[in-house]
Amino acid sequence: MLQFSFKHIINKVRGGIVSPLALNRMGILGMNARNINYIARYNDREKFPIVDDKLNTKRAAKRAGIPVPELIAAFETPASRKRVMEVIDPLWKFVIKPARGSGGKGILVIAGREGEKYKKISGSQIEALDILRHVNNIHSGLYSLGGKPDRVMVEALVDFDPIFQDYSFEGVPDIRVIVFRGYPVMAMLRCSTHSSDGKANLHQGAVGVGIDLATGKSCHAVQRGLRIQHHPDTKMSFGELKVPGWYDLVRLAASCYEMTGLGYLGCDIVLDRERGPLLLEANARPGLAIQVANGVGLRQRLRFIEGLDEEMHEKKVDERVAFSMREFAAEKTL
Repeated sequence: MLQFSFKHIINKVRGGIVSPLALNRMGILGMNARNINYIARYNDREKFPIVDDKLNTKRAAKRAGIPVPELIAAFETPASRKRVMEVIDPLWKFVIKPARGSGGKGILVIAGREGEKYKKISGSQIEALDILRHVNNIHSGLYSLGGKPDRVMVEALVDFDPIFQDYSFEGVPDIRVIVFRGYPVMAMLRCSTHSSDGKANLHQGAVGVGIDLATGKSCHAVQRGLRIQHHPDTKMSFGELKVPGWYDLVRLAASCYEMTGLGYLGCDIVLDRERGPLLLEANARPGLAIQVANGVGLRQRLRFIEGLDEEMHEKKVDERVAFSMREFAAEKTL
């Protein structure tokens, strides 16, 4: 399979435009191809509500035996907002998020308290009035898909694995795994930075680290499209990074195929210190930046899975995971 780098792409630019032929040769999957050939073809729209609503995802995951962060409370009507402060009053750490939010928007992470003040994971402080205002914005649909009225979720804050302490700044890192027809095909770790305001969002300045499906080791890292070797804030080298419990994490992602019934999806997973991998959310329209983070295009991998015999599409989860780890190992893509 072909490997590419941001520098390689820049070398193909003519007049500020990257040649479609050059991108095609590098195996890059574009947005139109993703939408038409994979999302529209393999994702039944009737199943979208399972992943477009995080409360639905959490309930489906529990039925499937897939571990998720603890749900403390859900406020489904504007009238229920009156109970928000009552619920969070005894809590030291918690997360407030919209059920139908996207791209990390509307997620408020509280990492501690000092008297009447609530301490955000970035270190800044807010008051109860700020929390109530945030809850009101969520209910009004400020962060939801299509701007429709939304539901508010209060979750326990994940106690993330300390191995990531030097790889993420003021935030909780997560792992995105793309799963196609039940087969994991690509993975990346998203590490928050000061410039991303503690959020694991690549478009806001977080670091994307490509992860070798076979080993869980880092193989490529980028920030804002440029390859880097060290975390911009902690200065930790990404060359030493290896995700612990890698097989269990990839197996969790592959299991989301049966849980959702979606053929093409992205699974966002966090590593809890005690509980191990937990499913944060699933996405029926996962973005394409994972290709830049890995330095490898998705197109060949997806076509490879499409070309498998029908018998291979009836394999159990563990068989699919073993197959992907063997076929998509980083050493085979160089």
